[in-house]
Amino acid sequence: MEEKYSVLEGAEPFYFEGNNIGILVSHGFTGSTQSMRPLGEAYAKAGYTVCGPRLKGHGTHYEEMEKTTYQDWVASVEQGYQWLTERCDTIFVTGLSMGGTLTLYLAENHPDIKAIIPINAAIEIQNMAAAQNVEARFLDAIGSDIKKPGVKELAYEKTPVRSIGEIIKLMEDVKSNLSQITCPALILVSKEDHVVPPDNSQIIYEQISSKEKRLIQMDNSYHVATLDNDQDVIITETLNFIEQVLKK
Repeated sequence: MEEKYSVLEGAEPFYFEGNNIGILVSHGFTGSTQSMRPLGEAYAKAGYTVCGPRLKGHGTHYEEMEKTTYQDWVASVEQGYQWLTERCDTIFVTGLSMGGTLTLYLAENHPDIKAIIPINAAIEIQNMAAAQNVEARFLDAIGSDIKKPGVKELAYEKTPVRSIGEIIKLMEDVKSNLSQITCPALILVSKEDHVVPPDNSQIIYEQISSKEKRLIQMDNSYHVATLDNDQDVIITETLNFIEQVLKK
């Protein structure tokens, strides 16, 4: 399917070639790579090879997103993962919101992933089930849930109802296979989140089979924590976690 809309400025995929340790960073539902770029740049500055794929149908127009399936979004991160495997010996994966869901999906399907860092990952959003049954074609935006004044997420101003059905399928699939995850996990969760209930991260923490797992609460950010007040916390904690995992 050819995308008839051009990619929005700031929503382009990004790639940084560094050492033989790769980090895949995935943005979320209706969002764009803009939400993950500060992390990607920080990891590249630390010497790592970084891939920030643009999920299909994202970063263009919400009518484009409406035509995509969750398998398309999975394929986008799989391509990014493949790009990293061709350059790196060791791969870490992180993602925000649905990007966190896709992070879990990759860990369930690629046991060779070294470790994961899901950020406000979504596996169960009760009010989405009702939303997929409304008669409207598009609903209001869910992006830009940010506490820090003056910061805006580059995300769609409308949410396609059809796409809500797709993310629900993805969340159900990932949730049912959480026990397959055995790699080290650093789970980051905002105390207050108006998009994904914070208890999602607690469920992930409890149901994955990883021996090495940690849950860190972020007290000063809403859903898009990667652009919020805790951005530096995420970067520091992730880099420390990666270093610790590599030492073992």
